Amino acid sequence: MKFIDEARIEVIAGDGGNGCASFRREKFRPFGGPDGGDGGKGGSIYVVADRNINTLVDFRYSKTHHARNGEPGRGSDCYGKGAEDVYMRMPVGTLIVDDVSGEIIADLTEHGQTELLAQGGEGGWGNIHFKTSTNRAPRQKTEGKEGQRRTLRLELKVLADVGLLGMPNAGKSTFITAVSNAKPKIADYPFTTLHPNLGVVRVSHEKSFVIADIPGLIEGAAEGAGLGHQFLRHLARTGLLLHIVDLSGFDEKVDPVKEAKALVKELEKYDEELLNKPRWLVLNKLDVVDEAERKKIVKDFVKRMAWKGPVFEISALNREGCQDLVNAIYLHLEEKRTSEQRAEETSMTEEARGINSIDPDDPRFKILED
Repeated sequence: MKFIDEARIEVIAGDGGNGCASFRREKFRPFGGPDGGDGGKGGSIYVVADRNINTLVDFRYSKTHHARNGEPGRGSDCYGKGAEDVYMRMPVGTLIVDDVSGEIIADLTEHGQTELLAQGGEGGWGNIHFKTSTNRAPRQKTEGKEGQRRTLRLELKVLADVGLLGMPNAGKSTFITAVSNAKPKIADYPFTTLHPNLGVVRVSHEKSFVIADIPGLIEGAAEGAGLGHQFLRHLARTGLLLHIVDLSGFDEKVDPVKEAKALVKELEKYDEELLNKPRWLVLNKLDVVDEAERKKIVKDFVKRMAWKGPVFEISALNREGCQDLVNAIYLHLEEKRTSEQRAEETSMTEEARGINSIDPDDPRFKILED
């Protein structure tokens, strides 16, 4: 299936049915009075997050989505039938934005999450609502309201705990194959990865995390060089970035430090928030480097890079050092989850204390004097 991670669609909710102005016509009841019913409600359009869908390809070719209108009211106190609501299924991780105002309509982060996209119009009133003691034969009625109409921009951001960054042929696909169940295309030419790949990394039977591999970045990606940098959106939800660097030295004309710094600049151009995410340096393809020179090459790279964060030395091809990296990643993610959970519990406790506390200046709690 072709991977599509963005689309524009138009959603049009149904209009409400018009109310009816009618009078009862029965034998022996010459003054039956008004009996015009209300119009039915127009159908609304909802979106449902579905983890079994992983692309927006259905919405790339199906641009407009309608809901039916409500039926008009009729005589004999007959109300119009309301239209059925429309439910569209989209991948978990989809961000839905109003294309005109820029307002975020929905952010689908959980399977089964349901959000309203366009509200159906209310049905109009029939003349039975306008009968009074002084107006016994009302001819007033109201028309149904129009359904909401929106142009929406859909952006799919994959849900992963860890994201891989690197130049083309840095070994990202080989790494994700070595540590997870993902099977991306691997070849000896650049840009073999054309769309994000997700893999589940099993640390143990009950411990796992999700890792995402995106197409490689090159200098000038912000200006459209290579595959551009639009795939960086898939790293927005990750909690940790692995910057994978090729230290094999196959091409003497390529300076790995210059490439690594160029990638950091591309991150900065795209989103400063993404740049500030926790990022680890992973030096890859060290199996082809002479062991006597390995420490010197790594030390020189880290010094020239002025890197202050964690550094890992691996060979994704023969999986050397990969397990230690996986264990460190899982420990980091668990510490982060624990910290976030504690912060949430503390916040809830403080909120509860605030609710239960009594303000002595509040007149409702002052003790009445005898």
